[in-house]
Amino acid sequence: MRERMLAGEAYQADDPEITADQERAARLMERFNASRADDPAGRLAALRELLGSVGDQSWVRPPLYCDYGYRIHLGPRSFVNYHAVLLDVAPITIGADVQLGSNVQLLTPTHPVEPGPRRDKWEGSAPITIGDNVWLGSGVIVLAGVTIGANTVVGAGTVVTRDLPANVVAVGNPARVIRTFD
Repeated sequence: MRERMLAGEAYQADDPEITADQERAARLMERFNASRADDPAGRLAALRELLGSVGDQSWVRPPLYCDYGYRIHLGPRSFVNYHAVLLDVAPITIGADVQLGSNVQLLTPTHPVEPGPRRDKWEGSAPITIGDNVWLGSGVIVLAGVTIGANTVVGAGTVVTRDLPANVVAVGNPARVIRTFD
């Protein structure tokens, strides 16, 4: 099942390999989330062990919550504020110079609408990509399969259900573009 999940196919999350990956992430999250502010090197080491990659001069404020960690890639000079939820069943790619406000959620898992497959614990996923120099305000929720273009600003509390182009400001539920930049 793990291979199915990694390939972006439907999978069942109670598979032993998937469960082992989740347990690994839980241990590393606990270590990162308990790290001390007066030990930035130790905090960064814990973050680098948890995530797939962490760009130079990037910072994440604990607590951080994720499914696996190794499918999250954080670009250079990016900042993730308190209480981020990055559910990385599919890859989450965060570009350079990105700012994520507190309580941002990036949610790659999907579930069947049909009752039978849902009851049988089938799940799916789609990747999330956040372009360079994006700012997601506090409480933004980005759903599976979304790409947000470079330089875009997403207002606090917005729910992003579809791709957003580069160089726009978007707000609302669902997100709608209210301004563009040259």
